[in-house]
Amino acid sequence: MTEIPEHLLKRSRERRSAIGQGGDAGASDAPAADSASTPATTAKAAAPATTAASGPPARTAATPAEAPKPPKPDPAYVTAAKQRRKVPWWAMATLGLMPVWGFMYVRSVTEPPVVVEGPLGIGAEEYGACASCHGANGGGGVGRAFSGGEVLATFPNIEDQLRFVYWGSGEYNLAAVDNYGNPDREGGPHLTGSFGVMPQQGASAGGGLTDYEILGVVCHERYALGGAAPDDELWAEEFEKFCSEESPVFAALESGEYTLDSEEQPEFTDAEGETFTIDIVGAPKPGTPPGEG
Repeated sequence: MTEIPEHLLKRSRERRSAIGQGGDAGASDAPAADSASTPATTAKAAAPATTAASGPPARTAATPAEAPKPPKPDPAYVTAAKQRRKVPWWAMATLGLMPVWGFMYVRSVTEPPVVVEGPLGIGAEEYGACASCHGANGGGGVGRAFSGGEVLATFPNIEDQLRFVYWGSGEYNLAAVDNYGNPDREGGPHLTGSFGVMPQQGASAGGGLTDYEILGVVCHERYALGGAAPDDELWAEEFEKFCSEESPVFAALESGEYTLDSEEQPEFTDAEGETFTIDIVGAPKPGTPPGEG
């Protein structure tokens, strides 16, 4: 409660004295003051009770948590898997190497591809430029066919084929050579310019192949595509001299000791130490029948 100001109390006493209700002012003041102060004191004393009454509510006991449910039992297949004996670590390492062992085993029992070297190996690589005209397997197209013995019938002597491949049909025309192959060919000889243009391949004629590459291509056309067999009595001597890996002619061309456009009679030494000669390839000239090259 709020205390009553002193001037209001004094005015009240004066009013009471004027109407005959006054008394000892000092005595009147004490009870008034006491009565005025008593409510305040009482109010102040009552404050703690009010504060206590408006405090936080009393705590109550927490609800106990629900007990967890027991786990479900594992299915039979899971239980069996857990009880199964584990694979040892060293066995896992062994199993991990199985693919490597398998690969090595297959390699050990598989025959490696045959690697052809010498004239036939080089000829197989260089023939790709000829395949567009003569066919990948020598079946022909824009150019003459080689397969089925066709190239052997046209060129029974390898020197005639080397000469024509080196110079091409253009140089044969300039030299007025009409027949570049076997004049006695069954069905008639193949004449220059009768079946398209044969591009020159030799360096002296402006071609892009070396002399030993030309020999390799010719050997490929005769033995890989044309049907000549290295062990056939008809072709065995030619194969050893020109197309085998130990070919003396190929070695001389590769080293530069001999060139296909040379007009000098060449002489070579075979694996047995015996010397032999071949027909001069040289400039364009008519082809020859079998055995006269």
